Formats: sequence, C-alpha cells, structure tokens
Amino acid sequence: MTSPAGLDWLATAVLLLDDHLIVASVNPAAESLLAQGRKQLVGSPVARLFTGNDRFLARLGGAVSSESGFTENELALELAGRTVPLSCAVSPVRENGFALLVELRELDQPLRIIREAKQLGLEQAHRELLRNLAHEIKNPLGGIRGAAQLLERELPAPELREFTQVIVKEADRLQALMNRLLTPHRLPRIEMVNIHEVMERVRMLLAAEHPDGLEIRREYDVSLPEFPADRESLIQAILNVARNAAQALDGQGEIRFRTRVVRQPTVARQRYRLAIGIDIEDNGPGVPADIADKIFLPLVSGREGGTGLGLSLSQSYVRQHNGLIEFESAQGLTRFTVLLPVRTAEQAGLATKAAS
Repeated sequence: MTSPAGLDWLATAVLLLDDHLIVASVNPAAESLLAQGRKQLVGSPVARLFTGNDRFLARLGGAVSSESGFTENELALELAGRTVPLSCAVSPVRENGFALLVELRELDQPLRIIREAKQLGLEQAHRELLRNLAHEIKNPLGGIRGAAQLLERELPAPELREFTQVIVKEADRLQALMNRLLTPHRLPRIEMVNIHEVMERVRMLLAAEHPDGLEIRREYDVSLPEFPADRESLIQAILNVARNAAQALDGQGEIRFRTRVVRQPTVARQRYRLAIGIDIEDNGPGVPADIADKIFLPLVSGREGGTGLGLSLSQSYVRQHNGLIEFESAQGLTRFTVLLPVRTAEQAGLATKAAS
C-alpha cells in the first residue's frame, strides 16, 4: 500500500494500520524512530512494536471498531535496550484499505535540540579559549627551550646537561600538548567512503591493542550507502570513542558496533533527508556522573592519567562532517551515538572550502 501524499515529509513518525492492527505503511520518520526499515515494519502486527503497552493496544482496537480517535501522552517504546517516551495521536482513516493513522512524537526531542545547541556553544567557547591560551603559551615555551639549549653549551660537566635536556624535553612535550588541544589544521580529503570499511579498520586496531578478553560484536546495516567524507578523520573520531569504551572495560568485556539508517534527522537546527547512525556500546561501569555534562570538553577525563582530548577531538572531526556525537550511560550499558548526515559531493566540497 502507498502512503497518502505528504506523509514522507513529516518530521513526526506516522504508521498507517489496517482493520486488524497490522502495519500497512510507514513514513521515513517512523523508520528512523523504530530503527527498522519499511520492509521489516510493513506487514507486522503493531503489538510487536508496542510490547508491554496492553492498554494502548486495547484502545487501538476500540478506535478501529468505533472509528474514533484518541491521544496518548504517556507512551513508552522499548528500542535497543532503552525506553523512549512518546506522545501519540490516533485518527481514523478510510482510504486505500487503511483504518488508523498513528502519529508518534518523541517527548524529549525539543530538549535534545536545546541540549545540542548548548553543547555546541560550550564547545566553541572552550575551543576559542584554548586558541588564545595556546598563543600566550607558545612564545614563552620557545624562549624556555632556547635558553636551555644555550645554557647546555656553557655547562662544563656533562652530568649537568641532563637537567637542561629535561627542560628541553618537557618544553617539547608541552608544545605537542598545545598542538593536540587545537583541532588539526589539515584540510579534509573528501572521497566516497564506505562506513563499514571505517568500522572494520577501527575494530582491527582495537583488537590488536586488546588481544585478550575484549569481545567486539557487530550489527551492520549493509544497505547503507557510500557518502563523501574524510576517511582518516572518521577513523580517528570513531577510534577515540571505541578506545574510551575499551579503557572503561580495562580491556575485559564486550563492545558492540551497530550501524543504521536515520531518516529526516535534525542536527544543529538543520534537517537532513538521511543520516548514518553509528552506535558504540560497552557493558562497563558507565560515565562518572560528575563529568557527564562536560565529557566532550578538552582536558576533561574520567581516567587517571588521561589527557581528556580524545572525545573532544572526535566531536571536532564529526562536526566537520556536519554531524554530532551523543551518549547515554548507566551501569552496565554505555552507548555513544555518532550521527553523520549524508551530504552530496557538492555539499561536502563546499564544507571542505569552508574548513580551509
């Protein structure tokens, strides 16, 4: 069955049901919300999608028999191990064999957009602060290093030169740290990228770093299209996130890589037709509560000895692709989601020029 004209462009998820409460048609937003494709959804009983919501399913049955609609403001949908709060509007329809139109809206979507905008503003403010700080630190560092080298030439005893070498090496270490604090200025090299080649590269690197005790499971959507992107920066971005997961597990546990299509996403207040979603999950202890709201900021780390640069750089690389990284965390399940809008080659080329 075909959907009524115009539903495909709605941002809210829409399911069209027949008289037997079988899904007859869905729009792209519903595919995205339910994390399933049209072929999987159409023909399925709606009860399979709303397990544990018997009262709601009974109201749907009543709406079919009475040909009347209703609204439900407190509906919970279990998706990939998490509960999604929804509001729902049900309307009777009698067209092309349809009986009910079910419109679903995530209750926390406006909050997510506000949170995303706030996070982006915070990141930009910190990045600007670090740029200014780097300029102030570079000149004194160069002076300290140069003075240590001059002093080394004047010292008569070789054993004393060990101390000047410490000064030189520490100055170099600080210089390298400042360079890493700033997003690398290498121009993006845009090419057509298969996201699963990127994921497999990350998987192999992670497996080599943790050969024993770390299990990496994969759930790939092989229908995902190639898209124009900077392959190396995506590898580094996803590798940083995956490494964080492995370190949280101390190399002992399970990490799950999942890819999926996301339809009609809104990122940084811009709506896209299609995006690629990448989930990186681990069964570790979770993100410490005291750093959860600032985990993507530079120098913030939940690990002793960590620099706090990995996730900050990952977010920067993903932002270069007009995407974003989000996470949710609890004891036993932490999920980082990388969202990459699929742009045309022309759009990616314009983004490259802007970055330069």
